[in-house]
Amino acid sequence: MPPTTDLIILFHGISASGAQMMPLATTWKKSLPTTRFATPDAPFRKAVGPGRLWFQVDGNQLRPDRLAEIRNAFDRTVAQIINREGYEEALDRVAFVGVSQGAIVALDAIASGRWKVGALIGYSGLLPPLPVSSDGSGTPVLLVHGQNDRTIPPFASTLAASLLQAAGFEVDLKIEPGVGHTISMMGARFGLDFLRTHLG
Repeated sequence: MPPTTDLIILFHGISASGAQMMPLATTWKKSLPTTRFATPDAPFRKAVGPGRLWFQVDGNQLRPDRLAEIRNAFDRTVAQIINREGYEEALDRVAFVGVSQGAIVALDAIASGRWKVGALIGYSGLLPPLPVSSDGSGTPVLLVHGQNDRTIPPFASTLAASLLQAAGFEVDLKIEPGVGHTISMMGARFGLDFLRTHLG
């Protein structure tokens, strides 16, 4: 029997861990008490220092062999969660939520058509400069970006919204004045409202 609750998978930022996303999951859980949450660690280790990565930042990540490795590692991570929680036949009840590097790999997953999930939220991310497939355009997207972000400029989300919309995606874009490279309280509220609208 397909699950009757929703599953939200949260993807952390660079040099962090799944634990970084737990405060957001805990906040949303108060309003979504029956929803399941998963906060995986990224698959790659940093060359130096603590923390995990969804991809190495060395200027070569979009090389075809490297891109295949990144996508395969992401897909394995997600598939393990989907299979463990029993959502193989209920991807419409699954949401991806990513911040920074986590948002980049999550956006790539739906833009490439690999994962046709029920919703996607990207905080302070960007869309890799690769062709966008219309195969995943049934996934509604919320992009939230701080106007004062000095790590990834807000134009990155504006451009991503434009490219996704051109491929048929439904996209809601929020640029937050006075916010940097982070998830603000208002950004978290935008995300919660979006999930309430598009899941369940």
